[in-house]
Amino acid sequence: MAAEVLSSAKWLYCGEPDGSQRAVLVQFSNGKLRDPGNMRFTLYKNSDSTNPRKRTQRILAAETDRLCYVGNNFGTGALKCNSLCRHFVGILNKTTGQMEVYDAELFNMQPLFSDESVESELTLESEIKTFREKMDSCIEAFGTTKQKRALNSRRMNTVGSESLNRAVAKAAENIIDTKGVTALVNDAKRDDMQDDSLYLPPCHADAAKPEDVYKFEDLLSPAEYEALQSPSEAFRNVTSEEILTMIEENSHCSFVIEALKSLPSNEESRDRQARCIWFLDTLIKFRAQKVIKRKSALGPGIPHIISTKLLKHFTCLTYNNGSLRNLISDSMKAKITAYVIILALHINDFQIDLTTLQRDLKLSEKRMIEIAKAMRLKISKRRMSLTAGREEDHRLGTLCVPLPPAQTVDRQSKQRRLT
Repeated sequence: MAAEVLSSAKWLYCGEPDGSQRAVLVQFSNGKLRDPGNMRFTLYKNSDSTNPRKRTQRILAAETDRLCYVGNNFGTGALKCNSLCRHFVGILNKTTGQMEVYDAELFNMQPLFSDESVESELTLESEIKTFREKMDSCIEAFGTTKQKRALNSRRMNTVGSESLNRAVAKAAENIIDTKGVTALVNDAKRDDMQDDSLYLPPCHADAAKPEDVYKFEDLLSPAEYEALQSPSEAFRNVTSEEILTMIEENSHCSFVIEALKSLPSNEESRDRQARCIWFLDTLIKFRAQKVIKRKSALGPGIPHIISTKLLKHFTCLTYNNGSLRNLISDSMKAKITAYVIILALHINDFQIDLTTLQRDLKLSEKRMIEIAKAMRLKISKRRMSLTAGREEDHRLGTLCVPLPPAQTVDRQSKQRRLT
């Protein structure tokens, strides 16, 4: 009868036996146990339940009459097979013929040796250590990846300045002898070009027309352009009275006001300009923020596809105090500035007032010119008339083909330092 019951079994997957803890499987690095029933196991878990990286960390301790063992599922001693495959434990009920299957985790148990000489040596060493050294030891054992990186950097920086200078000087001499000064200058130029390309939109340097250098399709996909129809309607139908109200309330930047004043009368061209102006205005307001905690912080009336684009392409995802948030870093601000310049070029027939945009973006003139030169714009100066008969010089940026060589202020100074 028993043989008939055990001839087949039904599979019943039960997940984790304890809700948040998988079943524990152990293997011993120094052989097999003679008396498994004499083992006493204790499982410890990380008390930080909010950090997604720490809340799954476990330490398993095993104790016999002769020896103690320790294993963990994190750090250098953890088994890689836990992340590459899944383990299961099956419990067969011989009466019902049902196999209950639970998720399991494998621990590699290593013997822990602690005799009197080792303990006394550790005690003496602990007494000699300073508070900083004890803190460093704690970071090595239990610190986060960021804390360990900072610790390694600090230790590397403690190398004697004299020996470091000798090593750097010798290495520099070897590199110069091997490659030569000209090759090093060219490498620096290529590195700077790569740095610029991190935040510049795709540039088609061989284009025959200015509108093909930075293509409009690279800024807005057809679906994103279509989504701008509804929010840009207010700009499309704006009146002179509404523009005066915008100026009085200072609700929009100077470039947007001037662009709305010169909207074309042709319905199709007016619609395209209104969409571009609305997206440019949104980018400028978005750039002024520092941290985006939720999508609603972008403001009302922004289509879902546009808010997703802003968060995906112009923010960095960071983890802080148990929550994820979107940070607008300095490099992302530079990227937004580049996209604003290109949109402005498409709006204003590929010649823009960089001084006006610089003030709207709250940038220094040096930084604005640097980004414009990296985008290979031709920079010129023009005397502009202001109210009350005053005049001032404004910087203009023009996109014309063939493109001038890309060059920034930083690159020029680096090249001078190398030569």
